Amino acid sequence: MPYLPDLTTVLIDGARITQDGVEYVIKARPVGMVTLPSGQVVGCDPLIAPDTAAPFTVTVAPGRYRLYAWVAAVRQTGSEPQDRTAALQLVVRDLPTMRWELALTDGQEPVELGADGFFGYPVDAGVGTPADAVAVRALARWEFDQVDEVFIPAQVPPAPAAVDAITDEATGANVIIVSSGWGDGLYPTFIGYAADGEVTSYVTDFLVIPDQTAEV
Repeated sequence: MPYLPDLTTVLIDGARITQDGVEYVIKARPVGMVTLPSGQVVGCDPLIAPDTAAPFTVTVAPGRYRLYAWVAAVRQTGSEPQDRTAALQLVVRDLPTMRWELALTDGQEPVELGADGFFGYPVDAGVGTPADAVAVRALARWEFDQVDEVFIPAQVPPAPAAVDAITDEATGANVIIVSSGWGDGLYPTFIGYAADGEVTSYVTDFLVIPDQTAEV
């Protein structure tokens, strides 16, 4: 079956996970509010070709939604812990998530995936975001100097290294970037659903946490 992580474990503040001699301690970090004027959610590295980023097929009501970075302190025996953004969660409804499904864009079909496969968005600048399609299209019109000044700090702070900026003044649509796990790669997003079938959240898995059991 396609890749589906144990998000119920990853999205627990204070979860302690051990695997192959490595310990991961999870902390929830609120990083701001995402304005969605259209309700079309795009997962992408917005600093790389934002004009080609496609929205997910599942939409939500326009509004402002909380964004959390789930940061893992990764520790190996004898070494200092490294903070890495393990997941990025856009909260739509404060209800228990009963099931998760891989987020798709137009033209993507789960039947095309092999065992443990997934669709995801490519990261080449070490950052990711969930943002409205309006915000991403507006960012695509920025000059590089403006992108550099707003989103690329001279010295990158520890994870989640969040940067928040309004990219579309007319709607207030913004882009919040965070550091992406171990850096560049291909990262899947999953959509959570409540018992009534309504969307609870979008979660990008930055593939930091391996298959695990947790001590909470």
